Amino acid sequence: MTLFIPKESPEAVTEAQEMKRGGWVIIGLFALTIITSACFENFLHLPPAAGMMLGLTYLSFFSYYLQKTTSSTHLFAPVKVDYFAPMKYMGNPKAAIQQDEEIDQSFDVFHKVANLEWDTLLFFYGVMVCVGGLSFIGYLELTSNYLYGADVDPTIANIAVGIASAFVDNGTIMLAVLTMQPDISQGQWLLVTLTAGVGGSLLAVGSAAGVGLMGQAKGVYTFTSHLKWTPVIALGYFGSIAAHFFINDRFF
Repeated sequence: MTLFIPKESPEAVTEAQEMKRGGWVIIGLFALTIITSACFENFLHLPPAAGMMLGLTYLSFFSYYLQKTTSSTHLFAPVKVDYFAPMKYMGNPKAAIQQDEEIDQSFDVFHKVANLEWDTLLFFYGVMVCVGGLSFIGYLELTSNYLYGADVDPTIANIAVGIASAFVDNGTIMLAVLTMQPDISQGQWLLVTLTAGVGGSLLAVGSAAGVGLMGQAKGVYTFTSHLKWTPVIALGYFGSIAAHFFINDRFF
């Protein structure tokens, strides 16, 4: 794929970037949120999601503090932001469109949550619910008995799982495999992790990164534009499987 990358180099950005007020504290709150989630699960036996929601509470309190301690002059000072800057080097004429928007420099956590890519989040929520439903009614157990039964080679099954992850989010496919709890060797577990990860990139909808990018770069990165890379990714997919068997043969 490197053969298709333009040879020219983008202009260097010499302007110094300053971290906004409260940036280091927010980074610390993020680390504290991860620690809180781990402690909730290990010590309080609560879902990690509860710890993540408590982290949102940390951020909400700090957001309130930032708003109350920001001067009115600084609060409404507009700044020009080019949202298309990361896409200018993708060789797409549409990415050259300039859109200057004024944004508020104050940090408002509710504004950030409101501007989330809800279509993407609902997509992942929907597929996770589908996996839970299929597990509840027993279809995942039937699939596990068929894929990882005595009649099917686990290698073939794991390669098929990787190809299937191109059509359904690879994280969801991996969740389904973990829910099945197949009795396979360590090498096969490594293989299914590899195939689900790489196979998800065969199509744009197969990975969280692809779905998220389609939501953010509407009209620039699309399902159709990704298809031209599918043959090259497929070559890498089967090449990675061969490399796995060559390097990790002792785990099978």
